[in-house]
Amino acid sequence: MSKKITGEIEEKELNAPNGLASAFLFVILYIAAVVGIIPAGMNLDSGAPTFGAPLLVICILWLCVGWIPFMGIKVIRPNEALVLTLFGKYTGTLKKEGIFFVNPFSSAVNPAYAAEMASQMNVHTSADGKAEVKTASVSKKLSLKAMTLNNKKQKINDKDGNPVEVSIVVIWKIANTAKAVFNVDNYQEYISIQADSTLRDVASLYPYDVGNDGGKSLRGSSAEVAENLKAELQNRVADAGLEVIEARITHLAYAPEIAAAMLQRQQAAAIIEARQKIVDGAVGMVEMALERITENNVCDLDDERKAQMVSNLLVVLCGNKDAQPIVNSGSIY
Repeated sequence: MSKKITGEIEEKELNAPNGLASAFLFVILYIAAVVGIIPAGMNLDSGAPTFGAPLLVICILWLCVGWIPFMGIKVIRPNEALVLTLFGKYTGTLKKEGIFFVNPFSSAVNPAYAAEMASQMNVHTSADGKAEVKTASVSKKLSLKAMTLNNKKQKINDKDGNPVEVSIVVIWKIANTAKAVFNVDNYQEYISIQADSTLRDVASLYPYDVGNDGGKSLRGSSAEVAENLKAELQNRVADAGLEVIEARITHLAYAPEIAAAMLQRQQAAAIIEARQKIVDGAVGMVEMALERITENNVCDLDDERKAQMVSNLLVVLCGNKDAQPIVNSGSIY
């Protein structure tokens, strides 16, 4: 059972004003500042500084700092969220789609932003040998869509101690943006590590295949194993604000060092099972033949002849190759 993370921050949705109306207002103020410079200057020239000087100062000041409010215009698309902090303090999360206006000095927080920047940075070499760095556009917004995690194969010992190679795929999404951002360092790496750990713990509880005593196995009980994986992984990532939609094993095989031996064992078990069915069928056919001969009074056979007939029939029915009968043209005695 995972331990509860201390100092959790609960999510609160931010109700921000309409950003489109705010942007329109700021543009109008910019136009008014440009237009207001003209009468302010005319008043100064006419010798009326009481009205002209303050107006001129206000217009010039707005033209210098009027671009700052535009930094508070945020556009949120469907299934996106923006976690905002103001001077280090969590102020809220924008989760509704649309255009909003927030404090221009608010900053967006996404711990996976740096990792995305590093992974999407491609270094290309130009014709003259110089390195050209091209960076794909990334955003500090959090995606609320269902995402897929497909980790690499790892070697695990099953319940019987046999090394097997297993990989897992996890369908997950962010359920609590505040916990995902502030409770863990990087929620994407966190769920990846927890998925590997959960897979190792759950896979060790089951044998690879069903033994003679029956029971559950990794190969035969995929639905139950998937439910256990989902429940255990959800318990581990709940404090990070993540929701596990599905967790399922995608690759399952014996490790290369024992794969050949396990294949031989499976082949031997299949051969034995097939032989058992052949023998059961052959014995039934021999019994039926003896009963039909006795019921129809075809001929009278003593115990020695019956034993010879049973032996011949079993050889013919249980042999791997077609029998080559020898016809006796004389008396059977």
